[in-house]
Amino acid sequence: MKIKNTLRQMRKDWVLYVMLLPGMIYFIVFHIIPILNMKLAFQDYRIIGENTWVGLKHFNVLFGSPAFKDVLMNTVIISTMKMIFIFPIPIILSLMINELRFGPYRKFIQSVSYLPHFLSWVVIAGIWIAFLNPVEGGVNVIRGFFNLPSLDFMTSKEHIRWVLIFSEMWRSAGWDTILYIAAILKISPALYEAAKIDGATTFQQMRYVTVPAMMSTVVTVFILNLGFFMNAGFDQVFNLMNDSVLSVIDILDTYVYRIGILNGQYAYATAASLFKGVIGLVLILSTHFISKRLTGKGVW
Repeated sequence: MKIKNTLRQMRKDWVLYVMLLPGMIYFIVFHIIPILNMKLAFQDYRIIGENTWVGLKHFNVLFGSPAFKDVLMNTVIISTMKMIFIFPIPIILSLMINELRFGPYRKFIQSVSYLPHFLSWVVIAGIWIAFLNPVEGGVNVIRGFFNLPSLDFMTSKEHIRWVLIFSEMWRSAGWDTILYIAAILKISPALYEAAKIDGATTFQQMRYVTVPAMMSTVVTVFILNLGFFMNAGFDQVFNLMNDSVLSVIDILDTYVYRIGILNGQYAYATAASLFKGVIGLVLILSTHFISKRLTGKGVW
């Protein structure tokens, strides 16, 4: 009976299921099938003939490699910096946009903040490399006005991680406000009216009405972001890295690309990739259960 009702509902909403089909195909081809092939991490790859099972051999080599430890440390540092310095920015930006009362100006700010998201990292890397050029770059021109020495940010181990942080912030902050602005728009105007009658200032309305109403969305986005904690940004790092700073921004994704695609060590690269996926799964599950225990809110 339940199956018949489900099929009847699917026939009724067949247009929605057709629209869902491309997304399902994408996830099956690029996410489900690769999971099935993760068994390669426990095998020795052979071009001709069947692969042979070797157990945890590749993981033992991986965890004993000094290069892997350096790459893992770089990934953790860069991801932690992104979580600390980038995650709060869309929340603050959405609160500021919500306070803009002049409609056209508000739409202009939103549109301008969204635009960088639609640029590829190839274009963004070109913009930032030109902007930080030690001779003609805008940053060093401004430093020159204050008689400060010119800096080559792109080859400086001290500054390159901050270049990653600020370029990612510039690209994603505006786009990430969409979820928070949607959460704000769901708040009943009656709550603001009641707060005004009680004498609440604009800042107090934001603190006691807007922020609490956004918290479930903030928690959900935070948990989902933790699931991608080990994805420190392949496209970004790949386009901004050079030999001078490779030792401080070489991350797991670029390491897997180098040993897997360039060196042909497919099984070893799969082991590194599987390790990264397991860490992400553990992080998202543990954060979800901790959040449910403390706040009653989680991903599901």
